[in-house]
Amino acid sequence: MFEKIYERIKENDIIVIARHIGVDPDALGSQIALKLSILGTFPNKKVYAVGTRSARYNYFPRLDRFEGMPEDALLIVTDTPDIKRIDISDFDRYPEVIKMDHHPFIDKFGELEYINTSSSSASEIVLKFIQENNMYMDEDIAKCLFWGMISDTNRFLFSTNANTLRTVADLIEDYTLDIEDLYRDLLIRPISEIRLQGYISTNMKVTDNGFAYVIITDDIIKEYGVDASSAGNMVNSFNNIEGILVWTTISEDTKNNIIKFNIRSRGPHINSIAERYNGGGHLLASGARVPNMEEANKLIHDLDEACREYLEKEGQEWN
Repeated sequence: MFEKIYERIKENDIIVIARHIGVDPDALGSQIALKLSILGTFPNKKVYAVGTRSARYNYFPRLDRFEGMPEDALLIVTDTPDIKRIDISDFDRYPEVIKMDHHPFIDKFGELEYINTSSSSASEIVLKFIQENNMYMDEDIAKCLFWGMISDTNRFLFSTNANTLRTVADLIEDYTLDIEDLYRDLLIRPISEIRLQGYISTNMKVTDNGFAYVIITDDIIKEYGVDASSAGNMVNSFNNIEGILVWTTISEDTKNNIIKFNIRSRGPHINSIAERYNGGGHLLASGARVPNMEEANKLIHDLDEACREYLEKEGQEWN
């Protein structure tokens, strides 16, 4: 499949690379690294990495802006399993689409689709694609891929095997990456977010089934001087709390008139639940977006029920 994707890239002069809404480092890393590698391999091509920007990830190279769809452009979508979550306005107008992803399959939307759920991240897939096709690599591309891999594995705590670790070790050695600097870029946070984390810890509700959640209203967001994505960015800070099976941050986003869920699990599969609420993701790490608190309460109920069913099936020996 990599060979076929490479041939389509080789044959197209204009290429647009998109990823999912609610951007994260793996989405950005895979997207921008692929763009830079294509440009380095084929300097005469026009390649655009597009989508909503985020000031939080300003250590990545900047995304591109253009008006309308370039004529006869090839669209490549990374790190996105379903059409509704692609961060691009004119998806239906692209004559040819390629998908490169590591999430469980949801929608078929590309003539060529490479899906590998055993990969740690979309960034790992893009790195293997670059390597197998002897495409251009440099330190900037390596940094993007490193950020993507360490973010989606939560610093190699999840979705990591020996091959992933060997791949990262080679990346560090071949491009003399400064790990301390790269981690600092990825992990440093403003004091406002640390204070918000304290609020989340204090106000998190835990049900009898081991489901934990906290609702961050617009008033709280303004009080702490953060943005609507801040609570979701720190959801992994609560990975190891005894007695919790599934946990979520719920943030009111008045700018986009939605309520955001960032969901994590230590057992119950949550992606299928998130898919019912305009979301999706991995079995144990997903997100969702709902239009109002009525829908939010339904999702809260469904996640709590998933924990109850899991406990009934697996028993109490889940910690």
